[in-house]
Amino acid sequence: MTQDLKVNIKDPTPNPVWRVIREAAHSPNISLALALGILCLVMAGLRPETFLSQGNLLNIALAVVLMGLCALAQTLVILTGGIDISVGSTVGLTSVVCALVASTGTSVGSGIGAMAAAVGVGILCGMFNGALIAWGRVSPLIATLGTYTAYQGFTYIVTQGRSTAVLSDVLSSINSAAVGGIPVPIWILIVFALVFGAFMSFTDFGRNVYAVGGNPVAARLAGINVKLYLFGIYSLVGLMAGVAGVVLTAKQGAGIPESGAGDLSLLSITAVALGGAALTGGIGTISGTLLGVAVLGVLENGLLLLNVSALYQPVPRGFLLILAVLIQQWRGTLRLPKYLKFRRPHEPAAKEE
Repeated sequence: MTQDLKVNIKDPTPNPVWRVIREAAHSPNISLALALGILCLVMAGLRPETFLSQGNLLNIALAVVLMGLCALAQTLVILTGGIDISVGSTVGLTSVVCALVASTGTSVGSGIGAMAAAVGVGILCGMFNGALIAWGRVSPLIATLGTYTAYQGFTYIVTQGRSTAVLSDVLSSINSAAVGGIPVPIWILIVFALVFGAFMSFTDFGRNVYAVGGNPVAARLAGINVKLYLFGIYSLVGLMAGVAGVVLTAKQGAGIPESGAGDLSLLSITAVALGGAALTGGIGTISGTLLGVAVLGVLENGLLLLNVSALYQPVPRGFLLILAVLIQQWRGTLRLPKYLKFRRPHEPAAKEE
């Protein structure tokens, strides 16, 4: 004889507030979005007359364009378990190359040639990094640390340490033009963010990048050419550095040897780490990186609005990177209280220890 069994399942997290907290604790994007919202509320409260103005919001977006372009490419590098410290000095080198070519005249041809030269030099720098790492088997940290210094040295050699003024109207228009009220540099970042997001989410290329970072041995056994992927990704970083160099030159109206360098490298790595990417590879998203870029942009803008001295502004950047890494460690080892844990109805309850 059979009996109908009535199972009364009680949701271990009946309070929706606790469920939100639990989800936020394990989702980098949600927790970072909450942190960004809180930061915006704090800044809006401290400077209500300026922070939320349209002009200031555009200033924040313009300020993070260079960091965002570098961070998009840095995301792919970190997903493979690598790192590129040389991206900042590559931006500086491509910027002065762009300015040198653009200083030859005001014609459209000189402007287009300047942009092509900057992107070409950036790709060559990235290809050299990729070759060292993929086939030279040099650690990404050591390889890009060495090229960081070398590319910075080339920047001073080609300019003799002097700034180069830009004469091309094409480059000048990149910084001054706007589409729909939004400056062109912001559109450039938006377009590349959409392209990177689509490729990483919907193509075999994106899935293979995650595979290379998650387990390179298994990826190689699955038929993925790991070395070619590494070479291509570091070359892509060079391409993005070239694009950033063009935007930087247009913004400054000149090629300045001191531009780029370490700040962009550190900021791009910090943005990716803040976005939840694991520095060991295999975990991370483009959307998370963009949230990390937004947090850094709002923070720096807030410090400026609060008249914090430029001498102190690098301090929170460094601590943010440390905090991001600590949060990654805590997510892997921190045990949540039982009332924050959630199990599906068909899953058995965890045994008490």
